[in-house]
Parts: sequence; C-alpha cells; structure tokens
Amino acid sequence: MCRNITELRGLEPAATAEEIEAAARQYVRKVSGIQKLTDTTRDPFERAVAEVTATTTRLLGVLPARRQPPATVPPLRRPEVRARIEARQG
Repeated sequence: MCRNITELRGLEPAATAEEIEAAARQYVRKVSGIQKLTDTTRDPFERAVAEVTATTTRLLGVLPARRQPPATVPPLRRPEVRARIEARQG
C-alpha cells in the first residue's frame, strides 16, 4: 500500500472531488513510476488519473458507512498543506 494515499471512506464531511483526484494522482504516480510529466507521458497519465478518480468516486458512493472515521487526516485538510498549495497558486 502506498503510504501517501489516505483513506477517504468515512470522512466527515465526505471526501471532496479534489481529495479523490489527489489520491488518484498519487496512486497513478506510484504504479507508473512517473514523477515528472513529459509530452509523451502527459496524456496517458492524465487519462489514468481521470479513470481512477471516476472509479474511486463510484466506489465511495456505494460502500456502506464506516463506524469510525479514518485514523489520519487527508493532506488537503491539513492547514500546512493548504497553505503550500495556496502559496503556489498565488
């Protein structure tokens, strides 16, 4: 299991589309070994991310509720991560 991918099932509030895509991106990076996109790898990589995102969204939508939330907080919900993202975008 990739340690960078956080459990999304059972979050309150529910996992956002952004969180699901981030987990999908981490998964595709891990299994493909691609860290930096090139002109050759960009399209297949992004298609894979879209497919994993869609599949994960469907999966989370049909699984039963959890009794307890996951033990870890997804990265996009951590203030220090949000600050880094906002600094890059600003």
